Amino acid sequence: MSFDLSARLAARRAEHLYRQRPLLQSPQGPEVVVDGQPLLAFCNNDYLGLANHPQVIEAWRAGASRWGVGGGASHLVVGHATPHHELEEALADFTGRLRALLFTTGYMANLGAVTALVGQGDTVLEDRLNHASLLDAGLLSGARFNRYLHNDAISLAKRLEKATGNTLVVTDGVFSMDGDLADLPALARAARAKGAWLMVDDAHGFGPLGANGGGIVEHFGLSQDDVPVLVGTLGKAFGTAGAFVAGSEDLVESLIQFARPYIYTTSQPPALACATLKSLELLRTEHWRREYLDRLIRQFRQGAEQLGLDLMDSFTPIQPILIGDSAKAVRLSQMLRERGLMVTAIRPPTVPAGSARLRVTLTAAHSEAQVQLLLNALEECFRLSGATEPDHA
Repeated sequence: MSFDLSARLAARRAEHLYRQRPLLQSPQGPEVVVDGQPLLAFCNNDYLGLANHPQVIEAWRAGASRWGVGGGASHLVVGHATPHHELEEALADFTGRLRALLFTTGYMANLGAVTALVGQGDTVLEDRLNHASLLDAGLLSGARFNRYLHNDAISLAKRLEKATGNTLVVTDGVFSMDGDLADLPALARAARAKGAWLMVDDAHGFGPLGANGGGIVEHFGLSQDDVPVLVGTLGKAFGTAGAFVAGSEDLVESLIQFARPYIYTTSQPPALACATLKSLELLRTEHWRREYLDRLIRQFRQGAEQLGLDLMDSFTPIQPILIGDSAKAVRLSQMLRERGLMVTAIRPPTVPAGSARLRVTLTAAHSEAQVQLLLNALEECFRLSGATEPDHA
């Protein structure tokens, strides 16, 4: 029997679910060149506009001159360089925890943390809308795996009653396709009541949320006792690449001993850690970036609501517009691109069937005029497509 890959790909095309990679031919930012076309992009995760910051670029350049351009080995052989160690110490201080551990990607951080902490005989309980990396980690851990209703502490509590062994409750901090926040106080209470640990992947919260950019845990004023396992990524608000897990001394030492995605991979380039140290400094000192981003989010939401667009419950930089039908979402994305704007259509299986959407992301590098251009284009495209009737009342 042979693999019939062509039929599988044809079915994906017929369902309007076929993924294609746009070719970026410029630096990341609001104004990009994609597949040869200049576009105003509202689809990247560089929330604080640090990916092209001159000081971050210079830190990378200086780091490459000093440390070279490769990690050279795994952390446990001879790949753990001084910049990696300094960045881990800075991230621990930033998150208010004793230790932090660097990973090469966010996917690897989630996979490493979950599979190191639980296994056969244990239980993993996850929000049904968690990121794919978290769901994959739970399934691959070998633990009993179950999902609770989205952001529902009562649903979680019912599943905790049936949990066996060590129990890990896992949630996104900010849900990447909806932009809403996890109800961490309620989830933490439910977990602690049953002696479970709560793990939060705050990939989209670090930077935009919290008085100092400390993410959803800072936003809610929670402690390490509430959230023993905290994951963050460096490729979004930090503007660089990589990820980390922060927590207790025993947590980090356990990950070093048992997290296979950490043990069996080459470390990130030390120069990258140098760049991230600089971006972390800027994130912690240039509060205007977060304040300005909040203003753009308010501007967009007010304008979209006036147009009668179906927004989701989000005050984060992730601003989805619910469409429903995948083909309509793709067509609206194409119409926007024809007008020089890049907004991604998100379809199943990334989101549930019947909930395709346009996923707008805003950054501190955008201007108020650019946000208004987006609103004007959305009004025109929705009107021409018949997707909704703008409400000017």
